[in-house]
Amino acid sequence: MRRTAIVLAGLLLACGVLAWSPRPASAAAQQVMMENYAYGPAALTVRAGDTVTWMQHDEAPHDVVTTSAPVAFRSPKLSQGQSWSYTFTQPGTYSYYCSVHPDMRATVTVLAAPATAAPAPPPKPAPAAPVPPKKTTAPSVPGTPSVPPSGSAPATNSAAPPEPAAPSSSEPSVVQQAAPATAPSLDPMLLVAGVVTAVAVLCLLLLGSRPSP
Repeated sequence: MRRTAIVLAGLLLACGVLAWSPRPASAAAQQVMMENYAYGPAALTVRAGDTVTWMQHDEAPHDVVTTSAPVAFRSPKLSQGQSWSYTFTQPGTYSYYCSVHPDMRATVTVLAAPATAAPAPPPKPAPAAPVPPKKTTAPSVPGTPSVPPSGSAPATNSAAPPEPAAPSSSEPSVVQQAAPATAPSLDPMLLVAGVVTAVAVLCLLLLGSRPSP
């Protein structure tokens, strides 16, 4: 409970600070009452740009007419409950009265509006310092002289860099070695058939050479 009360008190304090924060000093509105056959307040001080409103509360009609002022103005006759407003733009003292009741007199002093400071021009950027040109040197190539520094006469290179040798178009000769001749191999079946044939022929020859009985 105590913590809740502290939180509520903080919220109320914050609301009070916001409610009582100062208003911007711009054009203000002032009021002058026409009551009991008099202007109230009888002397009012405003600034140029402010608006003054006259409120009529008497049964008899009243108006606002300047007698001496930087800018003259005159209001219509106001009945009870009516009002009239005027915005002052010219500084000075405005004296006025009621043309229906000349004894009703008052003044409004208008001060000059506060001068607003002109925004400062943006700072000019400082001029950039000139950057000296960089000295570029060509990369050295094997077989070529180095390039002299800037300002000296370049040396002429009469000797052209050697060109790489072109690859020989002739291909290496291929030595062909004769493969040794291999004797044809005999089929074992043919060999057997030959032997059998030879034995058969020999047998026939032997039978034919026997004398008949």
